[in-house]
Amino acid sequence: MKVIAIEHPHQFNADDLPPLCIALGFFDGVHKGHQKVIQTAVKKAKLDGIRSGVMTFDPHPSAVLGKNVRHVRYITPIQDKIALIEDLGVDYLFIIHFTQDFASLLPQEFVDDYLINLNVRHVVAGFDYTYGRYGKGTMETLPFHSRGRFSHTTVEKQTLDADKVSSTRIRETLDAGDFAQFHHLAGRFYSTQGIVVHGEKRGRQLGFPTANIEVSDNYLFPATGVYAVRIKIDGSWHDGVCNVGYKPTFHEKRPEHPSVEVHILSFDGNLYGKETEIEWHKRLRSEQKFNGLDELIKQIEADKAEAHAYFSKTTV
Repeated sequence: MKVIAIEHPHQFNADDLPPLCIALGFFDGVHKGHQKVIQTAVKKAKLDGIRSGVMTFDPHPSAVLGKNVRHVRYITPIQDKIALIEDLGVDYLFIIHFTQDFASLLPQEFVDDYLINLNVRHVVAGFDYTYGRYGKGTMETLPFHSRGRFSHTTVEKQTLDADKVSSTRIRETLDAGDFAQFHHLAGRFYSTQGIVVHGEKRGRQLGFPTANIEVSDNYLFPATGVYAVRIKIDGSWHDGVCNVGYKPTFHEKRPEHPSVEVHILSFDGNLYGKETEIEWHKRLRSEQKFNGLDELIKQIEADKAEAHAYFSKTTV
């Protein structure tokens, strides 16, 4: 897949690119609804004998257009989104740098500059996709703005359990730490990338050494608690137990940010500085404050046993 980062205003014209069938959307999470849109574009491109493409934006429009410009956390930060879209068999990925100037484009200007001038022959988008200033362009206005230069397919609302599959719904599952529901909506396990850094080293003193993971603040954090996870190190996956939280047993004052610590089952080795991927499977319990170390150690043993039982009967 060829990734093309575009700054507005761009200098491309139709002759610079092959004929394209393109899927439009922000696609945070690349969930089953997004997959339907992208797969529809890939299938249509193959039928028409042209190249498939996806157009997305970075950063999220709310970070630019919100009343207070703020840091946005993502289900899939841009590098993760790129990998997931490539896995769907897409030929070209266009990442538009979302700015105030880009957001000010009239619907016709967006279509002229970012569809017709990129040699788009067919557009695929969800029923609620909007484009142009204030989102005035819709899938109903697209035929008019196309000037007869391309056709389009509107993908209808995708539902599971009678509710729309949406990034908002996915975010709610992360807020609750419900990774079974995340898997149901996305068709995969939630994953985060991070680097092993030095922590407080209390786990080793307790007999349960942990890898303290520095996770980019571009990710949405799941609810605090203890989870059954898998962690990828040097290309190999290992089962583990992860604590996300503020460790109230040891901290009277709540730290500014939660920690992410993984105790890896059946593993021993130096992990400092290694890049990791955590795959989140099941919430085992909420974070709690213990009355003493003996009570904490007993609970950790129970957490390990529950995680081991989960992975022993789960095919991943």
